[in-house]
Amino acid sequence: MPRATRGQASHLDLKRRLRSNMTGPEAQLWSRLRARQLQGLKFRRQHGIGPYIVDFYCPEQSLVIEVDGDSHADANQILKDRQRETYLQSLGLHVIRYINDDILKNLDGVMEDLAERLSSRSTSPRPSLRRRGKEADS
Repeated sequence: MPRATRGQASHLDLKRRLRSNMTGPEAQLWSRLRARQLQGLKFRRQHGIGPYIVDFYCPEQSLVIEVDGDSHADANQILKDRQRETYLQSLGLHVIRYINDDILKNLDGVMEDLAERLSSRSTSPRPSLRRRGKEADS
C-alpha cells in the first residue's frame, strides 16, 4: 500500500487552527469517523499530505475524504480541486468528496455510502452467493 508524503512542516499551525475551527459539516462527519467507529479504521482530520491539507485521511485504506462547501462550485475552485485530486491520486490515494448539504441533511446516508465504498475496495474475499438451480439441489 503506498504511503502518502508527509505534509509541510510550515502547515502545522494552520492544521491546528483548522482542527479547532472545523465547519459544522466537518464536525458532524468527524463525530462518526473518530475513535475507529467506521469499520475499525483510523481517520485523521486536517492531515497534511505534500502541499495540501486534506479534511480526513485514512492511511490504512489510502483514502482521503473531502467536505465541500458552496465555494467549491466556483469555476476557479473546481480547477484547483482537480489539480489537488490529481496530485493525491498520483500518490495512490483515493479521494471521495461529499458536499455540506449531504452531510447536514443525510449523515446516515453519507455514512452508508462511505461504508459501501470502503467495502467495495476491500481486498478480503466476499462470501459466496447462495447457488440457484440444479447445482443448489445437489
